[in-house]
Amino acid sequence: MGYKNTQDCVNDLEKHGHLIRIREEVSSDLEMAAIHLRVFENNGPAILFENIKGCKFKAVSNLYGDTERSKFIFRDTIEKIKTLIDLKNDPLEALKHPLKYANVGLTAFSALPKKARFSNPVLQNQTSISELPQIKCWPDDGGAFVTLPLVYTEDIDKPGVMNSNLGMYRIQLSGNDYLKDKEVGLHYQLHRGIGVHQSKSNQKGKPLKVSIFVGGPPSLTLGAVMPLPEGMSELTFAGALGNRRIRYSYEDDFCIAADADFVITGEIYPGENKPEGPFGDHLGYYSLKHDFPVMRVHKVYHRNNAIWPFTVVGRPPQEDTAFGNLIHELTGNAIPKEIPGLKDVHAVDASGVHPLLLAIGSERYTPYYKDRKPQEILTIANHILGSGQLSLAKYLFIIAGEDNPALTTHHVADFFRHVLERIDLTRDLHFYTRTTIDTLDYSGSGLNSGSKVVIAAAGNKIRELGTELPALNLPDGFRNPKVVLPGIIAIQADKYTDATTAVKTMQQLTTNLGQTFDPQHASSNFPLFIICDDSDFVSKNLNNFLWVTFTRSNPAADIYGVASFTENKHWGCKGSMIIDARIKPHHAPPLIKDPEIEKRVDRLGEKGASLHGII
Repeated sequence: MGYKNTQDCVNDLEKHGHLIRIREEVSSDLEMAAIHLRVFENNGPAILFENIKGCKFKAVSNLYGDTERSKFIFRDTIEKIKTLIDLKNDPLEALKHPLKYANVGLTAFSALPKKARFSNPVLQNQTSISELPQIKCWPDDGGAFVTLPLVYTEDIDKPGVMNSNLGMYRIQLSGNDYLKDKEVGLHYQLHRGIGVHQSKSNQKGKPLKVSIFVGGPPSLTLGAVMPLPEGMSELTFAGALGNRRIRYSYEDDFCIAADADFVITGEIYPGENKPEGPFGDHLGYYSLKHDFPVMRVHKVYHRNNAIWPFTVVGRPPQEDTAFGNLIHELTGNAIPKEIPGLKDVHAVDASGVHPLLLAIGSERYTPYYKDRKPQEILTIANHILGSGQLSLAKYLFIIAGEDNPALTTHHVADFFRHVLERIDLTRDLHFYTRTTIDTLDYSGSGLNSGSKVVIAAAGNKIRELGTELPALNLPDGFRNPKVVLPGIIAIQADKYTDATTAVKTMQQLTTNLGQTFDPQHASSNFPLFIICDDSDFVSKNLNNFLWVTFTRSNPAADIYGVASFTENKHWGCKGSMIIDARIKPHHAPPLIKDPEIEKRVDRLGEKGASLHGII
């Protein structure tokens, strides 16, 4: 559908039974977020909040909380966009199949951004930052945030919409040291598009002009988060996806999206930073307070009857999970085509996305050897860890596709079984120490600092995985072992206090396990042990295992092994690998809901209330 704005989308969703209205007065301080989370957990519809306490605007959430609903929103263009992306990734396809791609060039041309000729609807009204919906999602958040912001910047050396960047970087509206109505905080990394623009402006000693769009056609939102092929403009992509060109104009030298619901304009000056955060984020923990760029607010605009879209992030799955599924469907094999030999790659949502990647590659080196081992897939792994957002990965498990052509990275339990049946722990662990990891991941040694490990497997099975708990000789402080998956045991341990104590106790554990480890002992069928704070929780389901193991460990610091050794700088172990996934003192606190707020949400589910029959 060629939606003009958020209201068009809301009307269409309501007409087709995909949206519910909240009539009761609700607070933007935790309550709206709690309602969203409860509705999402119950696979509910999009939510229109009509009566926000102390605010004149409406808000909508959960627009993309179901993949099928997202497909419904873009139902008229989704197949066309897949074709457009395929062609951009492989231009020769047009020569091979001219009829199939005959209209693609016209589609791209007709989607180019369009300068608005007449009055810009969003410029009809002005407001202030404090009059916007002040949505705070988690109890310890540093203030109110924009969680679906579309942040627009231009290249100071090549101004204009075709060289612009549109990205989704969170915005803090209030709290901390921000001057009320005069300053907002922007959270982003310098390698992002906006960071490149800021660096160029800084070098010239000039401020970077920023326009923050909120709302508008849903295609604009998806355009801001799509991993687009090099050279494809986000605004052009949004025009193609939305089946109508993105209209824009300029006001006071700031770009204004004509069909946005809100636009906040301002400037980032060189060297001006202020503490931003904490913020409950998509790993399931708070990202803590750190200095990030501060934007001096110029003006705040809104259209008549503007609607404020928002989402809530937290431990996966959340709305951004469904959004990610849609992106994966649209981009298809875009990433594998960019990396020779890569067949499939999956950033595992349940682990917080960036901490864990699963990949399948080709292993074609020395095909004349009888004994197969990881070779080409190690080269592919290096390429993966040097590619865009994939470079933030902490654990990369990669296998040779030839060993099981039917296996995909999205069958996570089957993938782990395949790896653990084949891995040679003396050979197949490859560490990267003192490197960069995701800013939101606090398992490492500092902000953006930690380690990575590639765990590669190729060849025939070398072991049968155990499914029944063997007799284990556990030292004091370790208890309650549980089988998580075939070949994986979780063991509960005393609370982590410090690194010195941890190393000492883990050495005792490896010694004890080594006493029982031999080819004839049942423990040899369990190549992976997880040390955790609650083994019942970790073993309860696959998602718990993935979340705890890969968000609470730093590979170089927290991986141990039975009969471990170092040879020519290579670390390995002759027995089982052990990951210490306990919460450490330097970790960020996990997200916990407020019980009193949850009681308020309960009332909305009572008979006669707006969410009766939904929650």
